[in-house]
Amino acid sequence: MERKLFTSLQGDHTEQLNNSLSKQGFRRSQNVLYRPSCAECSACYSARIRVADFKLSRGQKRTVKKNAELKREATSPWATEEQYALFRSYLDSRHADGGMADMDIFEFAAMIEETPIRSRVVEYATRKDGEKHLAAVSLTDVLDDGLSMVYSFYDPALVGFSLGTYVILDHVNIARDAGLPYVYLGYWVPNSDKMNYKANFSAVEVYSAGEWKPLTDPADFDTKPHRQAADPIAEQVAQINLPDTRPTR
Repeated sequence: MERKLFTSLQGDHTEQLNNSLSKQGFRRSQNVLYRPSCAECSACYSARIRVADFKLSRGQKRTVKKNAELKREATSPWATEEQYALFRSYLDSRHADGGMADMDIFEFAAMIEETPIRSRVVEYATRKDGEKHLAAVSLTDVLDDGLSMVYSFYDPALVGFSLGTYVILDHVNIARDAGLPYVYLGYWVPNSDKMNYKANFSAVEVYSAGEWKPLTDPADFDTKPHRQAADPIAEQVAQINLPDTRPTR
């Protein structure tokens, strides 16, 4: 049975709340922050890359070369029909049975545009004969300590280009150029075929039992409940560090 801790992002201190809770394993979905808190499973680990320690593997270097023609453009969070067409193609090919499979264009626009914090839409495209061909998109939040990749999708027809990996690699470059120490990847699940790729990046760490730990060996992490998940909800909430929003004099 799925269970989550969540809070709404509203009011005058949304940036501080998002920054603080992201460092404690929470993720954003529109104007809500959430963290899995299932009583009988701890399979979802929030993952992030330490930018300063990241090194490209040989395969990742090849991925960068394959996508050399792609141009990056970061814009304000505004949904377009071209983005939605790519999103639908991606879902139908990769996640046809997922929870977002029935999302229409209005719900897609809400996912992109309903953000109370500093967010960007990062597009990756080629241009031929003056026409733009969209290949990948990432909805990305800018935190005080990194970039949080809220959701990304790409053209499933471009199988050999490893676009999902490339977008993450490029976000590492963006974070490095901006002097930000982390790229937040969302949740990693041990032994999940759809999530294994996150463990292929160097310098990944995951949030487990209240602290960030290096993901040196995926076998060291299992899906059994840890103490934090087993605690009553009230105790879990009491353990969360909230930002100090008191006015300064």
